[in-house]
Amino acid sequence: MAAAVRAGELDPVELVEQALQRATDAAKLNAIVHLDADGAREAARQVPHGPLAGIPVLVKEIIEVEGLPYRCGSASMHGVATRDAEVVRRLRAAGAVIIGLSHSHEFAYGCTGTSNRVGPCLNPHDLSRMTGGSSAGAGAAVAAGVVPLAIGTDTAGSVRTPAALCGVVGYKPARDTLPVNGVFPLAQSLDHVGVLTTSVADAVYATSALSDEPTAPTAGTPRLGVAANPEYRDYDPEVGEAWSRAIGRLETVEVELPDWAATLRTGLDLQGPEAVANHIGRSTEDYQPDVQLRLREAAEVPAWRYVQARAEAADLTAQLAELLDQVDAVLLPTVPIVAPLLDAADVRARLLRNVRLANIAGFPAFSIPLPTTGLPVGLQLIARDNQKASAVAAWIESQL
Repeated sequence: MAAAVRAGELDPVELVEQALQRATDAAKLNAIVHLDADGAREAARQVPHGPLAGIPVLVKEIIEVEGLPYRCGSASMHGVATRDAEVVRRLRAAGAVIIGLSHSHEFAYGCTGTSNRVGPCLNPHDLSRMTGGSSAGAGAAVAAGVVPLAIGTDTAGSVRTPAALCGVVGYKPARDTLPVNGVFPLAQSLDHVGVLTTSVADAVYATSALSDEPTAPTAGTPRLGVAANPEYRDYDPEVGEAWSRAIGRLETVEVELPDWAATLRTGLDLQGPEAVANHIGRSTEDYQPDVQLRLREAAEVPAWRYVQARAEAADLTAQLAELLDQVDAVLLPTVPIVAPLLDAADVRARLLRNVRLANIAGFPAFSIPLPTTGLPVGLQLIARDNQKASAVAAWIESQL
């Protein structure tokens, strides 16, 4: 699409008008919290150039976009962004056209996509179900065909979880590949910026356009490890069926990921205290109830546990790095369940079960949709670096 815009074969204004119409048609999803139609049209009329020339994009609402509302999904915020986040500046420089802001679980502190000042985001595959979060609107909008590219954030699976539940590609590149400047922080030790698209090729291309990362070369058959830890195999039948069918088409070996309980403990003890620190001095009275509860619980984590978690994170990273010297990537289900109903209770732990390790280590991770006749299911891969992750993801996508 961008090549056709640069060649004058595709009108960027028409591209934007189509995206705006699709956004209007998909309004029932609640995936877009602010549509900047006039700004998008004006940007498209500038005849964009660059690797993302004319591509309509949605940006997660916790990322600052100058002149647009900056509310982070919260009734406690009423401001307008006075600057562009660095990733937004790069989007504009690459020729992308920002059409609006996508729904986020409030302050990105949730994995369901149900807690926001405007209400829950709905899954386009079944409007009675969750999208996952916190990059809820990004997953729903790409799945519904509103835009081909959305920018999200991922602290404990917030790009990969909605990608899996909505049936799109979610890519969290390695830590610091995409800048977090101008992104409302959840937990600085774990925060990443990522992309959601409909294909691995688009995810890699967009990431390359927004960073110094070259696109990955094609590779031969990779060495693939499948997580053998029983916790990562605790999936529901719908996920198990799609997962087993996919793995049966790939040549794999079983590997042991770092201890699951240690990974969970470390992730929680890093994320919680850092989240509390980021909300110190803010009035939480208007926060969503689940976010208020999470902050209260996190405030009770003692300092010694946070210090211990920093050391454990380094150890878990070293263990995973050693494993990834033996295989090109480790595979596991992104989420062990399909999209839960909107009113489902006690699903947070299962939604987050498989996605924390890549944030702790800072290694790149993809979620790739698996062939299925029912609700979407995602395959997650973790690799040592972006080049390896991109090449393996593209190979797996071609096989499946």
